[in-house]
Amino acid sequence: MQSSLRSVAGERAYASLPGLEVRLDGGVLRLRLDKPEKRNAVDDEMMAGLVAAVAAAEEDESVRVIVIDGAGEHFCSGADIVARNAGDDRPRVGSIQRRVPHQAHRLTALLTSVQVPVVCVVRGWAAGLGFQMALAADVTLAAADARFWEPFVERGFTPDSGATWMLDRRVGPVRARALLLLGRKLSGTEAADWGLIHAAHPAAALDGEVATVVDRLAGGPTVALGLTKWLLHEAGSASLDESMRQEAFGLELSSRSEDFREGFAAFREKREPEFRGR
Repeated sequence: MQSSLRSVAGERAYASLPGLEVRLDGGVLRLRLDKPEKRNAVDDEMMAGLVAAVAAAEEDESVRVIVIDGAGEHFCSGADIVARNAGDDRPRVGSIQRRVPHQAHRLTALLTSVQVPVVCVVRGWAAGLGFQMALAADVTLAAADARFWEPFVERGFTPDSGATWMLDRRVGPVRARALLLLGRKLSGTEAADWGLIHAAHPAAALDGEVATVVDRLAGGPTVALGLTKWLLHEAGSASLDESMRQEAFGLELSSRSEDFREGFAAFREKREPEFRGR
């Protein structure tokens, strides 16, 4: 059953397409934005590919961590609004309101809810949608000289992809306004200092730091990691009593996993556990 799930979900959703390299590397699903000539701006086809790949990973028990990065010097300069607005045909009123929930907003929701850890790697610019992907990931590592920017008001429109929700909760209303109303740009080091991302490292050391984190997550207790991610997400809108009820539910499920039994045996035998993600 597992292999059939993977073949149905994987052969379609894990296929690369123009501008997006998709590769299942053991337990690591690697998604690389691959349009460096446009600073990896995400067009509609790339967006659909990202959504499909992350949604498939939700059902694929072989996936233990998702890694998102960008080809070339930059991570992502946002949505490719130039490509979307090319041509003479103007969409009818309401097209954005109808389309966005199935594209950028769907991607943000998936990244925050998929029950495997998501790691985002940022070099160069992470603007707009690129910034939001970095916020939605569970662990984001950036080069110290990376640049984070919300360009919306400078382009004359309002934020999307969960920017207002995530920034307010991550750094508070004052700093969220500095980013969204005043267009404040942050280096990777500043983004880490503000608590927007996990850590910033010298560019030459970034690959090694990423490999360490990815290896740790890919070799971790996948069920417990996924449920912990879910608990953290739900806690943002829950009372203490609700959160503790959800924690009891998570504990019930995780304690039935093979990895729990392995972790307990390793503790008794005073050795390192060998988790299999089951």
